[in-house]
Amino acid sequence: MIKPPFVKKQPRTLEHHGHQRIDDYYWLRDDSREDPEILSWLKAENDYTDAVMAPYAPLRESLYQELIGRIKKDDSTVPVLDNGYWYYTRYSGDDEYPVHARKAETLDNPEEVLLDGNKLAEGHEFFSIGNMDVSLNNQLLAWSEDTVGRRIYTVYFKNLLTGELLTDRLEQTTGDVVWAADNRTVFYIRQDPQTLLGYQVFRHTLGTEQKEDVLVYEEQDKSFYTGIDRTRDDSTLLINHDSTTQCAVSLLDATTPEGNFTAFLPREANHEYDIAKLDDWYYIRTNWQATNFRLMKVKKAQSADKSAWQEVIPHRDNVYLEDYLLFKDALVLNEKENGIPRIRVIQLSTGKEHQLSFDDPVFVAHFSANPSVDAPRVRIWYSSMTTPDTIYEYDLFTGEREQLKQKEVPGGFTPSNYASERLFVTATDGTEIPVSLVWRTDRFSKDGTNPLYQYGYGAYGYTIEPYFSANRLSLLDRGFVYAIAHIRGGQILGRPWYEAGRQQQKRNSFTDFIDVTRALAAEGYADKNKVFASGGSAGGLLMGAVVNMAPELYLGINADVPFVDVVTTMLDESLPLTTNEYDEWGNPNNKTDYDYMLSYSPYDNVQRQDYPNMLVTTGLHDSQVQYFEPAKWVAKLREYKTDDNKLLFYTNMEAGHGGASGRYQQQKELALEYAFFLSLLDQLQ
Repeated sequence: MIKPPFVKKQPRTLEHHGHQRIDDYYWLRDDSREDPEILSWLKAENDYTDAVMAPYAPLRESLYQELIGRIKKDDSTVPVLDNGYWYYTRYSGDDEYPVHARKAETLDNPEEVLLDGNKLAEGHEFFSIGNMDVSLNNQLLAWSEDTVGRRIYTVYFKNLLTGELLTDRLEQTTGDVVWAADNRTVFYIRQDPQTLLGYQVFRHTLGTEQKEDVLVYEEQDKSFYTGIDRTRDDSTLLINHDSTTQCAVSLLDATTPEGNFTAFLPREANHEYDIAKLDDWYYIRTNWQATNFRLMKVKKAQSADKSAWQEVIPHRDNVYLEDYLLFKDALVLNEKENGIPRIRVIQLSTGKEHQLSFDDPVFVAHFSANPSVDAPRVRIWYSSMTTPDTIYEYDLFTGEREQLKQKEVPGGFTPSNYASERLFVTATDGTEIPVSLVWRTDRFSKDGTNPLYQYGYGAYGYTIEPYFSANRLSLLDRGFVYAIAHIRGGQILGRPWYEAGRQQQKRNSFTDFIDVTRALAAEGYADKNKVFASGGSAGGLLMGAVVNMAPELYLGINADVPFVDVVTTMLDESLPLTTNEYDEWGNPNNKTDYDYMLSYSPYDNVQRQDYPNMLVTTGLHDSQVQYFEPAKWVAKLREYKTDDNKLLFYTNMEAGHGGASGRYQQQKELALEYAFFLSLLDQLQ
């Protein structure tokens, strides 16, 4: 028998609101990531995982080859016309990273390479480009890089006429960078070195030292994120102020970068809005007296007077206004009704409208790259669980559709071999939970014999859409049914769906997921003894709660970068994200929130019971869920669980929250998860 590595207990008493918790593994919370004892243990856990999985090494390698075999080696994005240039990225051969390039005026002109990610990544185990912005005269490029995985970016500059790398360098940024109209001034955001919150907006002039940069805005409220952007007509610079329940925007004329940003509308409690500009009008997507949002418009001079706002699209209880785009004579709306997307085009001059057509009963459709307000066509990204990612262009006034590209799946993919379905499961409290399913038709029988892979997230109002995944084929072709449980806490059914799964209603997310599992087995979609579940980050919290509440339902669990030490993390304001997320999870400095969060926090609720087979993964440099959360959780599970099931813990020592950075390297982590699940099926035979 291979034994897991030993990790010591070092009890620490934590007391809040008169309540004591004993945390035996608190000592693992080393934010320096340099403690030799901890690093040695993490490596030993990796070695243990490899040893336990050694009999399935051929399967793991076979899966990896399958996964990378479905990646088109030589590929490129659909070129996008912006300010006289066609921009695109392309991959070649075995390259891990894309080349970013452009062509002037027409696609017949010579290619100009802006950045070669493969050259920039040389010498780094991890590499990521955060943001790129070209000056309005098309002559200068600003971009940001992270070479650790901590999402701390350095901004660099390049002269596109000469290819020369400028000496300017901006350290400790969020990665966002925006040019002003003078082609010599940029705005960027500095991070707090401890919390990693971007809270200071600086103005930088080319040719000067970073220490000379001018602070133009500083966020005093630690519950807000700060972002920067530019309107699509390039006329106005934006600072976005975003918290969970409050959003606001500040503006600056791009031609006067030394001016002051001014509030579009003063912040208001529980008011979320975003803006877009068309000529002299500002359009506002707002939840002011509109739970599912509505669209308004106003002249800039009157923006602070909400009584002057004119309604363009009214609020509807059953329709969620997700997004919108403005063109010279067209308004394009991205809406959801009963979880199904629809895209409407309204001609501004006449009021005539039409709805764009799509082909699948269950699908996702979003705006693709549409940089120009003058364009006569709108680009849409489309996908379904049986249709690979597709870029369409629609004529704004006729609705005529042209397919520009559909993602190719090397090795062959026949859509008719697969079927997808949307159904609703009745939760314990009577709520109808949407579920998206896909399976291979010749491997599926609705007789309760198929293995099930169930995925969920359920937080931040983020919707896991029913998109296509070539990686998923490795499971479907082996007879799995794949299910996305659209649990409360997401936003597939509009804003109320999100509200019903956060703060004091967070447990709905967990019980929804469990109810979906039970229903799919009862209705014959799955063998109740062959159910697997997976989730990452907040979805890892979901996994942690589910295995405490209903461990008997699952043969195997994958928890990726899981947020599992909820109470302790949310009490530590020095950690990234903590203060910004009080409105998501609650603030445990308040006793009511403390008690509720303690009732479901996976780490605090580990108990002496049988647990499923589990694979837990993390990244040493994770800036969102610190590696020590899953580390502590695994240590405690090892101590408490009463079964002989597998518990594997793997740390990517060179990555952060998103895992490995290269397009092929990423597949190694997925191959481990799939091999782990398939090995458990193999042992049932």
